Amino acid sequence: MVKLAKRTAAAREAVKGKDNLSVEEAVKLVKGNANAKFDETVEIAMNLGVDPRHADQMVRGVVGLPNGTGKDVRVAVFARGPKADEAKEAGADIVGAEDLMETVQGGKIEFDRCIATPDMMPIVGRLGKVLGPRNLMPNPKVGTVTMDVAEAVKAAKGGEVQFKAEKAGVVHAGVGKASFDEAKLVENVRAFIGAVAKAKPAGAKGTYLKKIVLTSTMGPSVTVDVAGATGE
Repeated sequence: MVKLAKRTAAAREAVKGKDNLSVEEAVKLVKGNANAKFDETVEIAMNLGVDPRHADQMVRGVVGLPNGTGKDVRVAVFARGPKADEAKEAGADIVGAEDLMETVQGGKIEFDRCIATPDMMPIVGRLGKVLGPRNLMPNPKVGTVTMDVAEAVKAAKGGEVQFKAEKAGVVHAGVGKASFDEAKLVENVRAFIGAVAKAKPAGAKGTYLKKIVLTSTMGPSVTVDVAGATGE
């Protein structure tokens, strides 16, 4: 049997037998066990009662976390002319058109969010096989295909988080850093849960929110009481 590191063993012991906690209790426990040598990300995973293979059961959306993510988000923008200038002034890290397309096709993807003006989509569309699997494809439903590139860049930089259900019906995201105050983490967690709850698709049958789990990058996970988290 592999011997667990003392830190890992202690963290697991701290959460043993503690299930279906309130958001506040879960945040306190996760934050208290995030003792790696770096500032761990607090992550949330939600198991949904949907089958994303069916179009009417896809869950996708965006939420602005009230206290940000604590992460430096690198933003790329496909735009030309004045819109390209707006994107640069708003703080975009990479701005381009055909040149940016060629860079991405070459395998160089040095950004975490991709935004495009509508007229750029014929170019961006060629990158579907590259950007799609990385969940980086611009989409008007989450505000990343827009003429207001400046606002989109500022939102991405300011703590806006996208979510999309994976094949197993799970959505997950980082909702802050372990160094955040507990109250700020609680606000972020509740904002994310609320956004996913509101994104319930028309085709969802039975229980929609099945399970909520919080964890930190290197810490153990804890389950959150769904009813309490959603105010049901």
